Amino acid sequence: MNQRAGVGSSVVIKGELSAQEDVVIAGRVEGSINVNGHLVLVEAGAHVVGDITATGIVVAGAVHGSLLAEERIQAQPGADLQGDISAPRIAIADGAIVNGRIETVAASSPRKLKAAS
Repeated sequence: MNQRAGVGSSVVIKGELSAQEDVVIAGRVEGSINVNGHLVLVEAGAHVVGDITATGIVVAGAVHGSLLAEERIQAQPGADLQGDISAPRIAIADGAIVNGRIETVAASSPRKLKAAS
């Protein structure tokens, strides 16, 4: 059974968010997100100001910070990414905005990116 933690559309979190399960963000997070071994999903209309580190990251909303994934980063149509992204596999759909450095790395050794300022 897959567990998922959620940040609802009316929720605002200020500070670090860490989890040991998939995280779905529909609201606003101001701070870093660390989800080891799991997925982070930033839904359309959601806003993250901070860095995200996870096994997989899917963005349909806005993220202003660096993204670092062990496996894959996916920017869906309407996504707004402002920051560097690094993963072994990166998919950017038509209609997504990415403003930053894009780096594909070997699956065994993703690099730590410089924090967004």
